Amino acid sequence: MIKWKTFAIGCSLALAIALFLFAQHKSTMPDPLVYRAVVDLTHDLNDHSPNWEGTAESPFHAKELGNIERDGYYSRVFTTQEHYGTHLDAPAHFARGMWTVDQIPAERLVRPLIVLNVREKANGHPDYEISVQDIAEWESKNGEISSGAVVMAYTGWEDRWNSPKAFRNAGADGQPHFPGFSLEAATFLVKTRNAVGLGIDTMSIDPGASKTYPVHLFTAKESVYQLENVANLGLVPSQGATVVVAPIKLEKGSGGPTRLLALVK
Repeated sequence: MIKWKTFAIGCSLALAIALFLFAQHKSTMPDPLVYRAVVDLTHDLNDHSPNWEGTAESPFHAKELGNIERDGYYSRVFTTQEHYGTHLDAPAHFARGMWTVDQIPAERLVRPLIVLNVREKANGHPDYEISVQDIAEWESKNGEISSGAVVMAYTGWEDRWNSPKAFRNAGADGQPHFPGFSLEAATFLVKTRNAVGLGIDTMSIDPGASKTYPVHLFTAKESVYQLENVANLGLVPSQGATVVVAPIKLEKGSGGPTRLLALVK
């Protein structure tokens, strides 16, 4: 009987020690819930979003394939341009031999997010270009932009999203007018801050009035992707968030529809 009591006491002590050690180990493990909010930076993909050409007919078409009542399941077949809605431009879009959308390394798609808020400056100035001075002002308040980040410009242009005509904002000559990055700003971000991606809430990272797309050409050759028609940038902080860039993994794609999420600490 004494042996059994001793055995039972020993087991109890061993269990208590094991639980204590487990608790100590668990307390040092990082809390998996390190984000207080997840902000969706993506517009819905549908047939009434603005399109680059400004045509009345949408490039997006969806047709029912499976019907619950008839087939027991619901599904559709859809077609769209690669560069429609919230989307990613792969480097191959403007530079032959560079990464297509499926070739962009996954580690470049989950990165620190930097937001340059130029809404006030762009208000009333549709041809506004994000400048090196805008970056300098941001860094004077927040410190140097972290290396390897995705840098997005919040111009406030998304307020026009529900009016394709206003969003494209074509002039009398048919040329669109909306804000974009200057080549100097893009060069600074890529060459001195090692940005892996640039994003904006307009149709293009180049200003709408541009006919030569210098920012696209430069960033593509530097293996930097672009994110366009981004939503809800006004809901994320200037820094401290992480962006998850999830484009459709389309083989040989020049780009594709993309789900963008900002994980806010």
